[in-house]
Amino acid sequence: MKYIKFLLLGVFFGIVLTKSEAISWYRIYEMFKFQSFHMYGIIGSAVTISTVLMYFFRKGIIKDYLGNQINIKEKKKGFIRTLVGGTIFGLGWALAGACPAPIFVLIGNGILSLIIVLAGALLGAFIYGILSKKLPN
Repeated sequence: MKYIKFLLLGVFFGIVLTKSEAISWYRIYEMFKFQSFHMYGIIGSAVTISTVLMYFFRKGIIKDYLGNQINIKEKKKGFIRTLVGGTIFGLGWALAGACPAPIFVLIGNGILSLIIVLAGALLGAFIYGILSKKLPN
């Protein structure tokens, strides 16, 4: 019962993604063809909000659900690894028509073919988990 707030937050997030059309394959297609600002506005808003939240995390103003301070590790900086990782993510996004969070929302909206995409994403995460210690990062 104590996790009900997380379920409600997830449902709210799904409603926001659906109503903002962020899960629409046509909106994603328009974005990748540079035909519409809609998705760039949504992504830009998310980056802005995330930047503000990261500031609050670093200052210790926002804590985890147990009241503990959230420690944020500094990532290694590198142009090539960012370019390669972003390219792989973008290709997957373009091919699947959805990035990770909308996969669940689309399945919840009845687009059951996305179960295949979810299975692929889970398999990829599993393989990465196995190989992550061997990768040069």
